[in-house]
Amino acid sequence: MAVKRALVMHPLDNVATAIDEVEVGDEVGARLGKEVQGLQAKEKVPFGFKIALEEIPQGGIIRKYGETIGVANQPIAKGAMVHVHNLEGTRARGDLEGGKQG
Repeated sequence: MAVKRALVMHPLDNVATAIDEVEVGDEVGARLGKEVQGLQAKEKVPFGFKIALEEIPQGGIIRKYGETIGVANQPIAKGAMVHVHNLEGTRARGDLEGGKQG
């Protein structure tokens, strides 16, 4: 079975973007430049969706492009899809101090 590919946008990111369709149990190689981090998919991750590079606790900051994009509204396992079902967006939120968290 071929390793599925994902792209990490910034060294501080804890999510990568799937550039292949990923199925449960697939090995995924998340690339940042010449570095590749291997992980196993815990669930299906469609092309273009985010996959967790590490365990993210409930309330943990989710980073993409080196920026905070949201907060985990439940624990997220390494290799799980990160999307609206487990991420609460914090961008452009007027109810948070300064309009952003983290």
